[in-house]
Amino acid sequence: MRSAKISRQTAETEISVEVNLDGTGTYYNQTGVGFFDHMLDQLARHSLIDMTIRAKGDYHIDDHHTVEDTGIALGQALTQALGDKKGIRRYGECHLPMDDAQVRCALDLSARPFLIWNVTLPTPKIGNFDTELVREFFQAFSTHGGITLHIDQLHGFNSHHIAEAAFKAVARALRLAVETDPRKADAIPSTKGAL
Repeated sequence: MRSAKISRQTAETEISVEVNLDGTGTYYNQTGVGFFDHMLDQLARHSLIDMTIRAKGDYHIDDHHTVEDTGIALGQALTQALGDKKGIRRYGECHLPMDDAQVRCALDLSARPFLIWNVTLPTPKIGNFDTELVREFFQAFSTHGGITLHIDQLHGFNSHHIAEAAFKAVARALRLAVETDPRKADAIPSTKGAL
């Protein structure tokens, strides 16, 4: 089974992450940051990766450390669950519409982390959530997950819709990338022989 458990504890946060890449998208995410939990639920549901995430952070400062460190731990869990990446499709992409918003994601589970972020969230807050933290999460996730991750906003004027479309687009692309390729289930998808 392609699964992993990660625990991360710092002076700022305590985070535990469990993932199962061959799941059905079940989730139980409690980070103490309501909108972020909603986005993590979308990430699990639409990637079909089972996720259980627990986080406690220094909320008296702000939500930054909690969101960023969750991205770090989730990226580490993905890397651990993928192992040597034998048999995966490796690449995934999605154009995802959500009302006024359309977001495109293309990703490569290459072990070469890089984030391209062409997204503009027009308001500084979604409820109590700082919109700049959406990028911070994906930066941490791509870095520690070894993901080349491109996220491009094509349309959108509602910050909630844009952010949610981004999470769902990444989820759907991730779902494709982690799937087993039935034509090459016994091979690492690289001419180098390693990822």
